[in-house]
Amino acid sequence: MEKDNTIIRLMTIEDYAPVYRLWTETAGMAIRSYDDSKEGIAKFLVKNPSSNFVAIRNGQLIGVILCGIDGRRAYIYHAVVAPAHRRQGVGKRLLEAVMTVAESEGIHKSGLLVMRNNELGRQFWASQGWDVRNDVIYYSYNNVLQ
Repeated sequence: MEKDNTIIRLMTIEDYAPVYRLWTETAGMAIRSYDDSKEGIAKFLVKNPSSNFVAIRNGQLIGVILCGIDGRRAYIYHAVVAPAHRRQGVGKRLLEAVMTVAESEGIHKSGLLVMRNNELGRQFWASQGWDVRNDVIYYSYNNVLQ
């Protein structure tokens, strides 16, 4: 998909270095050592080959969105657009790409987590019609032995 010299395409593991750099340079991102390592992302891409996208403008990676689809729900991870390219519709186009795939797979409910201190992220998701859930408590378990 190309618009305004920006191409939205499936992410490949070859995109990992610029994607990881974008994540680590973005305030409000929570990066985990294994899950977000090259090995962890390669595994995620194999399990979800059609639902992870990057935005490329003038040969430069400017945005990314990861989405895992489990057959029941679509879960979005690490969606970010480089600061110089925000408020230009790039994040919306990445989200539309994910939601098109989810819909084609019969998924009718999606979820995501936003760090409490990520005000820009919270504003973006609200602007796209996503609702904040206050009726659930999220639990996490780290099953990697220390």
